[in-house]
Amino acid sequence: MNAGARARESRFFYGNWLVLVTFVFMLLTIGCGSYAFSLFVMPLQSALGWGRGQIMAGFTIFFVTMGLVSPLVGRLVDGYGARSVIPIGAMVMGLGFLVISRMSDLHLFYLGYVLVGTGAAGMGQVPSSAVVSHWFRKRRGTAIGFMAAGTGAGGLIAPLIGSIIAGYGWRTAYLAMAIIIWVIVVPLGALVVRTRPSEMGMYPDGAPILPGEQSQPAVVLQGITLSKAARTRTFWFIAFSFLTGCFATTGLMQAPVPFLQDIGFPIQTAASALGVMGIGSALGKVLFGWLCDKMQPKHVWALGQVVLASSVLILLSIRGESPTTLIWAYSLLLGLGGGAWLPTLSTLASTSFGMAFYGAVFGALNLAQSVGTATGPFFAGLMYDATDTYYWAFVTFGVLFFFGILIILLVKRPSGP
Repeated sequence: MNAGARARESRFFYGNWLVLVTFVFMLLTIGCGSYAFSLFVMPLQSALGWGRGQIMAGFTIFFVTMGLVSPLVGRLVDGYGARSVIPIGAMVMGLGFLVISRMSDLHLFYLGYVLVGTGAAGMGQVPSSAVVSHWFRKRRGTAIGFMAAGTGAGGLIAPLIGSIIAGYGWRTAYLAMAIIIWVIVVPLGALVVRTRPSEMGMYPDGAPILPGEQSQPAVVLQGITLSKAARTRTFWFIAFSFLTGCFATTGLMQAPVPFLQDIGFPIQTAASALGVMGIGSALGKVLFGWLCDKMQPKHVWALGQVVLASSVLILLSIRGESPTTLIWAYSLLLGLGGGAWLPTLSTLASTSFGMAFYGAVFGALNLAQSVGTATGPFFAGLMYDATDTYYWAFVTFGVLFFFGILIILLVKRPSGP
């Protein structure tokens, strides 16, 4: 019995397995690439004498590289399928962590994060969201939300990596991340992933393709090309809102770890805050993904930014004598609101521009959010180096959320698919 027949006879829809697998991909991509990064700031500063701005430039390089490579990854996924792309991405990401674990020079640190960013693009949100979007139609937003929850759950990597740093040093922690990615993602990507349900003899949502139906219109994808999408105001309004929103969000996620340590909290408290943030993000992605099935995704993204702005108000009130409950409240709200970006961006891409060229279109939009994600923490690091405080960086982030809300509310679906 072939794989397609087994999938059709199974009571458990194969698309649900793919949601689970891509959840794991996202957990490791963002957990190792993003959440864990700030835990290395002070160890690298102490061991190698680099400034915080220099170190945070590695985070910028990671996300800029991931964004720049995303459109190419999207085209490769459209042409060759995610099953061919994801294992290669995992190998490259792991190689980047291996390089960093052995380096002592700043330029090799940056080179390592070029590799990490390239690999993350190949195993992260572009191929993962493409797989889930192809397999689901009726409950696409909810399915994307569960997949995207992996980025929030990635915060749970932080306590593990923090413990490795404390017990064995930062070099061992980087090596551990390389091994984890190689051992888990490469085999899952090669053996389990199927990009489209037609590869398993199915339509989206699990209905089987009966003999003689392969050419039916139901399996013909509709959509407009990236070049046509990029000529619409809709595309640029979406891109700008996510650029500014993600600029502020990741700045708020990365800067508070050294900020909390500066005002007297131990690294364990800062790492635990990242864990709480990750739980909030995982819950937020499921919640906001579900909301995308109930209301317009632009309104869902606007709501997410309102939650993010409220977290800034709490962060600005935290002092060295503040109770840890205030830190948990800030972390939970930031994670919850930050959980909105991936399900809403994916749903905006598919509903506005169709699925025929989803990989390329989403990859290009992901470039915009990646630029924002990359530069937010770098901006915070430079502001700290210039003023010896994060205060004005936090204020700037709060203001940007309100600009992002205004821009996304102007989005209208273009004529097209």
